[in-house]
Order: sequence, then structure tokens, then C-alpha cells
Amino acid sequence: MEKKLRVGVIGAGNIACSSHLPAYEKCTNAEVVAIADLNRERAEAAAKRFNIPAAYGSVEELLEKADVDAIDVCTWNNGHAPVAIAAAKAGKHILCEKPLTVSDACAEAVRDAVQNAGVKFFLAVPGRFGSRNEYLHKQIADGAFGEIYFAKTAYVRRRGTPSGWFTDKKTAGGGPVIDIGVHGIDAAWYLMGCPTPTRVSAFTSYRIGDYQTKGVDRWQGTPCPDNQFDTEDMGAGVIHFANGSMLLFEAAWAINGAPHTDTQVFGTKAGADLNSLTIYGERDGYLSDDKVSVGENDKFLAEITHFADCVLHDKPTRYPIEQAVTMQRMLDAIYESAAQGKEVLLA
Repeated sequence: MEKKLRVGVIGAGNIACSSHLPAYEKCTNAEVVAIADLNRERAEAAAKRFNIPAAYGSVEELLEKADVDAIDVCTWNNGHAPVAIAAAKAGKHILCEKPLTVSDACAEAVRDAVQNAGVKFFLAVPGRFGSRNEYLHKQIADGAFGEIYFAKTAYVRRRGTPSGWFTDKKTAGGGPVIDIGVHGIDAAWYLMGCPTPTRVSAFTSYRIGDYQTKGVDRWQGTPCPDNQFDTEDMGAGVIHFANGSMLLFEAAWAINGAPHTDTQVFGTKAGADLNSLTIYGERDGYLSDDKVSVGENDKFLAEITHFADCVLHDKPTRYPIEQAVTMQRMLDAIYESAAQGKEVLLA
């Protein structure tokens, strides 16, 4: 029987208990052997629920006492960097929930720690492992779309602002752009071939704020030390890349418009809508619209299985630290451009 990757999970909140830990229960090449949370009782509750052998009250305690090969970072956003750096210094491989961290400087510190330790790093953005994204990525890589020169993406909720630490900029790093917008931005960027960003022009708005709308669901985040409500309601903008391509994006937790989620890419031979998996091209000299059915998969299970396989067999991960830092630079530039009211140059 093949060895399983022994994983310690840091953070026993929503993303761990709703997505990561259930995926590990189905994973054949990785197992969670320890979990830690600043709230030890919450770690103990998760350990009991998911049959995890050991629970601790800090990443330091887990690293000292548990026999693990890798750390899965599921804390709130400003905890990502210190946990990842501690894991790297201890020689542990790292799977980190998106976003990498809350600033470009923190991202570079994680990169330096990972590279100095020689451990593997993987940024967990599950969209890259969705069956539709994987299908389109292969078609684009095989040349079916020609040159991808334009893309646009949107992740918009009419009312869907989470509570707790999510709305505290110091803890979260930002609002919907860094929380849900990153899914769409990354999906488009990945399909575009991850070109180098050169300049960003963006806008953010805080006009709806802590609404009291009835009859809507909200993701319940854990309260953080300051528990402010100082993040944006929505953001939109454009990212230009060194190869001449461009990406339009929008992200919103609260806006007075129809909710929608879509990512589209446009190439010289064909274009596609990721969400409906429709390919727009030509056949025999006529326009063609091809709708492809590939089914749905468990994206969290797929990404965790991939990470474990990369560690166990010494393969490069699909979302390495260099790409994670570049994504953080784009997110930082979005907020900087919005704050300054002008375009920000990255290269």
C-alpha cells in the first residue's frame, strides 16, 4: 500500500470543516493526523467530528508534538503567512487556502521561507481543478483556441456579505475582491496561461456596508480581535499583461443588481464560457456553438490529492509559490489603484 501524506491542519473554522476535512476523509493518498486552532476547544471538536488523532492550541505546539509531513493552512487570511513561514522553517510542505496572504510584502516573506527550506508549496484555489476548467485548459494548451488575448470574469452576489473576520480589512486583507473575486480572476488568468501582469486600473466601493436586509443568507465568520467592518462592497477593474492580453473583472458581496458568476476567454480561433462550458468557434466556414458536458467533480478532493501526489513523488505543484506571489501582487495592485484613483504599474 502506498504511503499516505501525513497532514496537520491549522484552523478549524468554516473552510476546514466544510471543505478540506471532508475531502481528506475521501482522499486515498493523504490523511489528517493533527489539527490546531487558537481556540483549542474548536480544534478538539473538529478532531472528534473527523476522527483526527490529536488536537492542539497553536501551530507551534502541533509542529513540536505531531509527526506530520505537511501543513494545510486554513486560518483567517492574515494568519496564512506566519503559519506558512513556521511550517517552512520546520521543513514541512505547505498547502495554503487562498489568498496567499494579505499583502505583497507578506507574500514575499512566505516565498523566501519556502525557497530557503526547499519545501513544496501549493495555493489552494479549487477552481483550477474543476472538470470544466481542466477541459478548457487542455483545449487551449493544445492550440484549439489560438492566442488568448482577452478575458472577463465576474463573481457577483446581490446580498452575500459574510460576517466576522471577513469584513475586517486588517484580518482579511480586503473584501469581495480578495475573498471571492480571486476565484474568477484566477480561473481566467489560468486559462490565459498565467501571463505576467504589467498594469492594473481598478475601482472599489463601500456604499452599502453592513446592510440589514431580511431573508438572505450570510456565511458566518469567526469574530476577530478588532472585528471592524471596513472592507469594500464591490470592486471592478482591468489587468493588462506583458503579452498584450487583458482581463476585465468584477466582484461583489452586495450590489443592487442581479447576482451572476461567469468567466469567459476569447482567442483568435475560438472563445469559451467556462460556467456553461460553451465553445464559440467556426466549423466548415460557419459559426458554431458547442456545449460540452464533462460532469462535476469534487474540486477540493482533486486539489488535495494533487498536492499529496506532488509531495510523495517529488513533482511540481500546479499552483507553486511563484504564481501565488504574482496573484498577490495583482490583488495588491487592485486595492492600490482603487485607493489612489489611478493606474498602477507592476512591470
